[in-house]
Amino acid sequence: MRPTDLDRMAVPGRPTLRGELLLTAVARPDPGTDTYRSSLVRVGPGGAAPWTHGERDSAPSISPDGRWVAFLRATGSDSPQLHVMPADGGESRRLTDLPLGAGAPVWAPDSRRIAFTARVPEQGRYGTAADGENAPRPEAERPRRITRFDYRLDGEGFTRDRPRRLFVVDVEADGPLATDDLAPLTDATASVSDPAWTPDSTGVLVVAPRDWDAQETLHDDLYLIPIEDGDGPELLVRCPGGATAPVIASDGTVYFYGTEFDGLHAVARNTGLWATSLQEPTTPRRLTDAETVGCDASAGPPVPRDDDVLVAVRHRGAVELRGVARDAADATLDTLPLVAGERAAVRSFAVDGDRIAVVQAGPADLGEVVLLEPGSSRTLTDFSAPLREAGIRPVEEVAATAPDGYPVHGWVVKPEGDGPHPVLLVVHGGPFAQYDWGLFDEAQVYASAGYLVVLPNPRGSAGYGESHARAIVGALGTVDADDVLALLDAALDRADADADRVGVMGGSYGGFMTGWLAAHHGHRFRAAWSERAVNAWDSFTGSSDIGWHFSGAYVGDDPEEQRRRSPLTYADRIRIPFAVVHSEQDWRCPLEQAQRMFVAVKKAGCETELLLFPGEGHELTRSGRPRHRIQRFDAVLDWWQRHLPVS
Repeated sequence: MRPTDLDRMAVPGRPTLRGELLLTAVARPDPGTDTYRSSLVRVGPGGAAPWTHGERDSAPSISPDGRWVAFLRATGSDSPQLHVMPADGGESRRLTDLPLGAGAPVWAPDSRRIAFTARVPEQGRYGTAADGENAPRPEAERPRRITRFDYRLDGEGFTRDRPRRLFVVDVEADGPLATDDLAPLTDATASVSDPAWTPDSTGVLVVAPRDWDAQETLHDDLYLIPIEDGDGPELLVRCPGGATAPVIASDGTVYFYGTEFDGLHAVARNTGLWATSLQEPTTPRRLTDAETVGCDASAGPPVPRDDDVLVAVRHRGAVELRGVARDAADATLDTLPLVAGERAAVRSFAVDGDRIAVVQAGPADLGEVVLLEPGSSRTLTDFSAPLREAGIRPVEEVAATAPDGYPVHGWVVKPEGDGPHPVLLVVHGGPFAQYDWGLFDEAQVYASAGYLVVLPNPRGSAGYGESHARAIVGALGTVDADDVLALLDAALDRADADADRVGVMGGSYGGFMTGWLAAHHGHRFRAAWSERAVNAWDSFTGSSDIGWHFSGAYVGDDPEEQRRRSPLTYADRIRIPFAVVHSEQDWRCPLEQAQRMFVAVKKAGCETELLLFPGEGHELTRSGRPRHRIQRFDAVLDWWQRHLPVS
């Protein structure tokens, strides 16, 4: 896979399934227009066929009665708006005309109404007019008055002047309806998310910050919003920490994903499946074991069935679909039946009766639709065929033992030929994340260029138990560095690896680890590429969108300890060529993190350069402009060809 093969990447979204109708949105980078395009496709035994032809169609959802398909459509630079069309085909109707767009549609059980959330801006901001005047340009808006820590998010921008509010629209409404036509069901005090209808279609459950966002908090609770009487939010249940993706079963049981923590110590906690009752809310009970079961909420809400609830679970680089008994209590991973995802990564799923549609990624694909029926499993799509035609390099598991005897797990991606090949150690972000079995475009590009790519899941990663993840809380740069180097050593024992030609790179936490290793173990590497990194915890605390809680949770609040755990502190020890790479609009690891590191390394006399991407945020490598992603790949390969040339 080459950088210019980016346009061959087709990524299916969450499927929707009802009867014989199975739909998903498929997104593709389009370097020609420097945008992403997506459309809905219908999936069947013969493969995938176009269903819509919009510029950016996404988030399809079939109504419970099977008559309608709701979805989001965006055109040009406009925000996505809610559309609906007959399930048997025909023209779509636009239902909303909201200044900042609409969120994903959620059907009421009666199939008459759709709930969604949408950000509603203050008048005079984000292209809206105020006091009868024309909408001011962004730079001419009045100043923001900020009184709280939680006022912005990377990739979204400022948030407190555009809270996310709940709306309900009738499917037969004559649209498009503007904000004035659609009275929000929640006020501007709290942003809400993840709407879920009650079985009788009279109310919507939402997730909102503790005490309706009265002050900064990482805790979420579940609130019931009546549709008709307008009494406002009713606290259903106080959750044990974080909460997301509630669903309500037909018997009134509420299932949701939750993490358990106190105060602001919300890092490296396994997400579990929890339950309470809609009719008689009680303290939620945890159905899954905190140590062994880490649910992946990004794959979609839990899905109740007759006797169990389907959830996606991270497990040693896999994301597995497993069933949790409805009456379970602290069920361990080994007791949860495996439904799908062995040595694969379940990205999303949908259920209709005894049929399950799964979007599942593997080492040679970004995700294909698999239909599970009683006694059978069929892969229905081949979206990644163009990538395989371009060339996909094989992936092999690697195991190692750290100096303290701890087992370490990861992968290598093999280039063509017997080698020995130069080696790239690539550390993931997070740190509470994992490399998984799904195709990783970056590793494929580097391997195709001739590098043996090493992908470790050290302590701190997700998918290996909560104690594995929490081993680095208060100890960054200790056992995680040991694990990374142990897996590298195991890879260097291979006959196809050149132990004398090794580079290290990574982004976010991986950028932190790159700087840490370059300073403390630089003799092991020829050069380093540090991207969107945390380099200095003291300034990160006040400049990052999450710094006000994240730094204290992982490192502590003592300034001296923060400096001890910062690569910047040891920049004068770096003696290998060191690239500092960042996005100008990164609010997760702000630009000052790169600037400080670049200046420190350069002042120490080390070869360095600073590469900045205009207009991009923290997610450049995954969702940045397609041309910037290609330019970044070109820059990476140029750097390594200069400092770690492929013979």
